[in-house]
Amino acid sequence: MMVIVPMRAALGFAATLVASSLAIEARAQDASPWQRDGHSAVRLLAGSRSGAVLLGGIAFQLQPGWKTYWRTPGDSGVPPRFDFSKSENIEAVTVLWPAPTKFDDGAGGHSLGYHDQIVLPLRIVAKNADKPVTLRADINYAVCEKLCIPVEANTEIPIASAASAEDSALFAALDTVPKPANVGDPNPLTIRDVKREGKSTVLVDVVTPDTRALSLFVEGPTPDWALPVPKLLEHSPPGVKRFAFELDGLPPGASPEGAALKLTLVGGEHSYEFNINLE
Repeated sequence: MMVIVPMRAALGFAATLVASSLAIEARAQDASPWQRDGHSAVRLLAGSRSGAVLLGGIAFQLQPGWKTYWRTPGDSGVPPRFDFSKSENIEAVTVLWPAPTKFDDGAGGHSLGYHDQIVLPLRIVAKNADKPVTLRADINYAVCEKLCIPVEANTEIPIASAASAEDSALFAALDTVPKPANVGDPNPLTIRDVKREGKSTVLVDVVTPDTRALSLFVEGPTPDWALPVPKLLEHSPPGVKRFAFELDGLPPGASPEGAALKLTLVGGEHSYEFNINLE
């Protein structure tokens, strides 16, 4: 933007109006219009344009008491689905998932997801860094209170700003995505050990610096694995908190031996993601 030094007060006032209009337009281009239904709203966010790897986001707003789901919904629920195939000059889009919250599903189990508002960061790879980029998304998700309602939205946004007004929101969302870790890492919050007990039970020992609320989530190697939400045992060995889950919900013909599992550990403001091969 060109900076104008006013010669007279009238010209200065006009320049201020022009600058304000341009700033409002720039902010509007960094976020698509909200797509609203009766209980939620969704829109796309565009980060700053820099190089071939770009940052974007999908922002959700939910009415009080309503929730939507994580990539693995838990004992009940419907995971969101995103189709970016109609985008222009985009090679790939990866959804980065903030750590979820565990909810009582009303049927004796737990669902996993988000409430109030959430931003899912997007890692976007452009085909050509020198050409315009437009992100288009067909979004299918469910919002639930006592009953679940399916929602469909179609939205798009160009990624063109050299300095996006949404950068701070996107980086804040990135901070809530679980960090990759390995079993035994010396983090204050970590998984010390994963082992089998009998044929069907898996035990996970967690080290935590205090008595903060802990949650552990497990996912199988493919989306058709429906493993239960691990439970924190009342009695644990000294120095650890022990979780347990059963090897239930495997697809027909699947074997747990050597299966690649993903464990997400959440405690307070910290969260980590562990990839293991089940022995």
